[in-house]
Amino acid sequence: MEGPPGYYLTSIKDLPEDCLNFIFQRLECNSDRESFGLTCHRWLHIQNINRLFLQFQCSFTQLNLSSLSQTIPTISSFHLNRLLTRFQQLESLSLSGCTELPDSGLTPLQYYGSKLQKIFLDCCFRITDEGLSLIAIGCPSLTVISLYRCNVTDVGLQNLAESCSGLKDVNLSYCVLISDHGLRALSQKCSQLRAVSISFCKGVSGVGFRGCCSPTLAYLEAESCKLEPEGITAIVNGGGLEYLNVSNLRWCIAGDGLAAIGGAGLGTKLRVLNLRMCRSVSSESVAAIAKGCPFLQDWNLSICHEVKIPGWKAVGENCHNLEIIHLNRCRNLCDRGLQALRDGCRRLRIMYITGYYQVSVPAMEMFKWSRSDVQIKEEEITTVPNWPFR
Repeated sequence: MEGPPGYYLTSIKDLPEDCLNFIFQRLECNSDRESFGLTCHRWLHIQNINRLFLQFQCSFTQLNLSSLSQTIPTISSFHLNRLLTRFQQLESLSLSGCTELPDSGLTPLQYYGSKLQKIFLDCCFRITDEGLSLIAIGCPSLTVISLYRCNVTDVGLQNLAESCSGLKDVNLSYCVLISDHGLRALSQKCSQLRAVSISFCKGVSGVGFRGCCSPTLAYLEAESCKLEPEGITAIVNGGGLEYLNVSNLRWCIAGDGLAAIGGAGLGTKLRVLNLRMCRSVSSESVAAIAKGCPFLQDWNLSICHEVKIPGWKAVGENCHNLEIIHLNRCRNLCDRGLQALRDGCRRLRIMYITGYYQVSVPAMEMFKWSRSDVQIKEEEITTVPNWPFR
């Protein structure tokens, strides 16, 4: 049936892509967005170019119970090629949990990874320097990469740093083949580093940061590392640290070296410090940190057995912004130490404390009575929720 003069029938093919994109962006419900592409090929195309994040069902970048119970599929170069061909605007890709993914599976990134900004390869055990080189070639815009438990070495890390100089967040936890040489390449080439995790990297002493620690480095996770005093000095020399975790620190030499955290005015930005299980940290080091890091808000001193009355007094006298303190199983925390914290830390809100063998019942009751504003929790916290990779 023909319409009146000047009247033309139109279809979705006549609408410009900008108009269709606007309609898609106005959909607030995820289920509506997922079913959007079932309407026709044009709508499917709009849906595809608007997908910015892709995460496989087996991935545990965001841990959930369903992902743990899934049978891990075999992800090949063919699968990735099809997906990356379809979703060419991806900014974030998670392959975490693809334990059998080989280096060759990352080949399509050479052709379709130019817009990727984030990639997660946690527990991709078969990814080596070769796979990291493919990422370096194909993903020059990368700012975030997680290589938790990948079998990469200093060579692969150096290739990555040279090609992806815009990296900001790098997770190298349990990359046991990484050493200070790889960290030096990363620090020298990537001047915008914001967060780095080297936890459980037994070949790292921290000296890789010497002379090249970026002032933008705000978060460092170094749990169960063999950091040397020179390495700790190198780490804090950037002056921008806000979060530092050196829990369960292991040394092969005498001395604790942690006083450097508060030295030369380099710890003024530090807000969160985790020294849990640093059994050899002394009262002198704690005093130096307390004086040099006046804006500390959360300090974990659990299982720091060598901190005695002078250390606790220094915390009370200098940590005026401290809001949370962890005192679990501190053998040398006594009545006088608790009193120093009670009288000095006026902004304290939460105190985690268990196993306080030298603190008497009257001293604890006095603390509760005089500091009713402090919530006392008889539990032990080992992690900080706001760490970038959690």
